[in-house]
Amino acid sequence: MSKPTAKPSRPFFSSGPCAKRPGWTLSALDQALLGRSHRTPEGKGRLKEVITLSKSVLGIPSDWRVAIVPASDTGAVEMILWALAGERGVDVLSFESFSGTWAQDLHDILQIEDLRVLEAPYGALPDLSAVDWSHDVILTWNGTTSGVRIPGPELIPEEHDGLVICDATSAAFAMDLPWDRLDVVTWSWQKALGGEAAHGMLAISPRAAERLAKASSRPLPKIFRLTNKKGLMEAIFEGDTINTPSMLCVEDALDGLRWAENTGGLPALKARAETNLAIISEWVERTEWVSFLAETVETRSCTSICLKITAPWFEALSPDARSKAVKHLTGLVASEGAGYDLASYRDAPAGLRIWGGATVEAEDIRALLPWLDWAYELTCTEFAA
Repeated sequence: MSKPTAKPSRPFFSSGPCAKRPGWTLSALDQALLGRSHRTPEGKGRLKEVITLSKSVLGIPSDWRVAIVPASDTGAVEMILWALAGERGVDVLSFESFSGTWAQDLHDILQIEDLRVLEAPYGALPDLSAVDWSHDVILTWNGTTSGVRIPGPELIPEEHDGLVICDATSAAFAMDLPWDRLDVVTWSWQKALGGEAAHGMLAISPRAAERLAKASSRPLPKIFRLTNKKGLMEAIFEGDTINTPSMLCVEDALDGLRWAENTGGLPALKARAETNLAIISEWVERTEWVSFLAETVETRSCTSICLKITAPWFEALSPDARSKAVKHLTGLVASEGAGYDLASYRDAPAGLRIWGGATVEAEDIRALLPWLDWAYELTCTEFAA
């Protein structure tokens, strides 16, 4: 096919940091509280606003506590696992890179004795009917590296003895989260709203707060501590962060949250992401060489949209050659300025990953797809000898 002419206005399809909100420029950060302490009333006010707006846009119940924590979503998940895991049995759902990391840490580092790892390959979910909800359950709502999401809240019982700890970093601001069935939820700034990296968010229910306050904690580094001798450190949930945050990143997070609110809140964000998924779904339906990594329609992510190349010549390649072919394909698109960061995650099967969250415009998705077809044909010529 001939080379396409139209290009995405914003060819940014990374799954983290994700595309900035439409219309973003550096001037959005002009009011950043630079050269000032985050401990001042003004600094704490900005941090508290991040918490307040996050709760508002996501619909987090008023009795939940929300905190800004170090080290992105990874830090948020790890600090809650180190603080809580081990009081009772633990079931962890492992079906992509990051959920596999949580399982490995629970087994190898924390050495939880009563641990069950429910596994599934990339593109599938574990058998959710096998979960023991009397245990603490660690689950990822949306697999950032596999493009697989939990299809609905009904899979989690309303009443459960253990805590349900949910890594929602690529689901927040794009999918409904059943707050009445979850106990801990984590996400980060650099995913769905395109914020800058290194800052995580931690939301805990009253049940989780009660467990934390009573936990006989193992030794923890300072950046993991949510409690002291008096119990839960409530100031952390009012914007008094554990470590020093970047006030430039704080301003960027506020910009994204204000955009989300002005756009129409979570319903509008979800609609934008689902529209992007629908555009890609229609393209996959009429394209012979590609399909979704997630074979079950109901489990396909609308944010981290993961695709596999199904052409016989590609499947006949060695794993190393497949990776090289994907690098060639995505490199062609990037060299034309038509789309960046389109290769699958390094631990995932070689293929494509297109971020379709709410900050990505539908018109840019539409403009990208002909470039993928063009690059595929050239890659086929190069590798299908």
